[in-house]
Amino acid sequence: MALKMKAATCNSADKILENFIAELEFDTCHHRVETQDIKCGFGLQGVCCKLCANGPCRITPDAPKGVCGATSDTIVARNFLRAVTAGSACYLHIVENAAWNLKETGEKKGEIRGKNTLNQLAELFEIDGGDYHQKAVKIGEKVLEDLYKPRFKEMELVEKLAYEPRYERWQELGILPGGAKSEVFDSLVKTSTNLNSDPVDMLLHALNLGISTGLYGLFLTNKLNDIMLGEPQIRPASVGFKVLDPDYINIMITGHQHSLFSHLQEALVSYYAKEKAKEVGAKGFKLVGSTCVGQDLQLRGEHYQDVFSGHSGNNFTSEALIATGSIDLVLSEFNCTFPGIEPISEELMVKMICIDDVAKKQKAEFVQYSYEDRENISLYVIEEGIKSYKNRRNKIKINMPANHGNDDTLTGISEDSLREFLGGSYKPLIDLIVAGKIKGIAGIVGCSNLVSGGHDVFTVELTKELIKRDIIVLSAGCSSGGLENVGLMSPQAAALAGDSLRSICEQLGIPPVLNFGPCLSIGRLEAVAKELARILYIDLPQLPLILSAPQWLEEQALADGAFALALGLPLHLAKPPYITGSKIVTKVLTEDLEELTGGRLIMDDDVLSTADKLENIILSKRNALGI
Repeated sequence: MALKMKAATCNSADKILENFIAELEFDTCHHRVETQDIKCGFGLQGVCCKLCANGPCRITPDAPKGVCGATSDTIVARNFLRAVTAGSACYLHIVENAAWNLKETGEKKGEIRGKNTLNQLAELFEIDGGDYHQKAVKIGEKVLEDLYKPRFKEMELVEKLAYEPRYERWQELGILPGGAKSEVFDSLVKTSTNLNSDPVDMLLHALNLGISTGLYGLFLTNKLNDIMLGEPQIRPASVGFKVLDPDYINIMITGHQHSLFSHLQEALVSYYAKEKAKEVGAKGFKLVGSTCVGQDLQLRGEHYQDVFSGHSGNNFTSEALIATGSIDLVLSEFNCTFPGIEPISEELMVKMICIDDVAKKQKAEFVQYSYEDRENISLYVIEEGIKSYKNRRNKIKINMPANHGNDDTLTGISEDSLREFLGGSYKPLIDLIVAGKIKGIAGIVGCSNLVSGGHDVFTVELTKELIKRDIIVLSAGCSSGGLENVGLMSPQAAALAGDSLRSICEQLGIPPVLNFGPCLSIGRLEAVAKELARILYIDLPQLPLILSAPQWLEEQALADGAFALALGLPLHLAKPPYITGSKIVTKVLTEDLEELTGGRLIMDDDVLSTADKLENIILSKRNALGI
């Protein structure tokens, strides 16, 4: 049984959600954060080491070295690199599976939905001849070959994917990655007991991992999925809990690997599935978006309107979503699938199936995904969904929050669909920036957490402050889920922008916050920045562009951050990434790095102070460009 309770919950920018959770008789992360409010001071500074039996060693002024002699600088750098390594590994797992799926799609003559993207990559990778399926095979093989190279062999596609001035700088710094999986492997070796003790070397290795994370795990994953699943198209969409229709068999999806759902999406709207659903009194099946894979499906929602009900919210809404009683089956394949969903699912008799063991939940059934067995897996999910609906719907109460979300969030935005919207070129956006009608661009990216003011609070308040200052915001990650549910991605949000930005948004019928979708779409933001820089004949650090991951959560976010710093972009975090215990690490990331890559870390937990700093950076870059 789930722990029934009514206790204080954390603050949320989404007040409808906050009030709904406050009335739930379930234990959720919004309740548990109150019981974990006392944090370990050593952990917050990153000065705790438990790599050997002599530990855990905790560095203090009276004990400045661990038993082995490791200083706070070594311990902090080692812990930071380990976190970036784990995050990078997660993203490489995703692109690896996407590449295998694309290769098998080509070999088995499966459907190619994104032919334009396929041709773009084929040309970029210098793949000549062949039909669509043969090109798909070769693209998949190219990506896999790079991922599996040894560390001493540089990946071939980096030079093709990177912005030319950035590639040259990385080459000068000696941080071009070898085989990405080998880099991850050797990073773990490097940070093991009594090996590397050089904090600067470890930080450079983190940048190395950031490059392969960004170009492969982020950008290429998007492109491979676009080929298989269809290219994003701009459209209005419903978001929030209002997308739930209890008359359907609702399957909640969690994770990051959209291609693993490809066949299921088709199977759920087949004649067979519809008829089986009707036999138990349901209208059919619907996929309900939750976490980043929901954002990914929303991004391509134009292609799946018959099966996709909409995106409900980010990771910290998932427990509440199940608690509505309208979810009949949870299908998971990657992270952001909280352990906290298990007792709620058990009490409400919600079937849990996991199709990738990296996300195996304790009480979920594991059904290993494979391309060859995809038809049987889809059929099994359909059968289990029907069983769950039939067994539970007359035994549980549907409890839905009223009016949660909105019906006109603008979605489907990508580097390509935005360019098309602008008339085939990014020049109109550049013209607006040069004229001062838009001061600059802010990328609000990454996760949500419950400690930086509460659920999405810092993210929403910082975004409001930036658009008020005529800075347009592009969002990718769980941050998108929080921003869209409170209406900031609806055209009506133009009223919250500064006079100049508001006028532009009203003229174009767009919101001041553009939704690029999941955290993977941080790679799409890099593609936008690259195009802007090329038109202006400048390097990325010269752009009036800043990044903020205000409520970063996971190790993947730190790998994203390493990519941003390697790109030479200023990156803000509200919560420090456990580095403040080392003067060297903190100084390198917040000051010295600017001389190396152009990027630097900005740590500030005050919204107004952060907005001032980010606006000043944009203004200084405008001045340097003479605009």
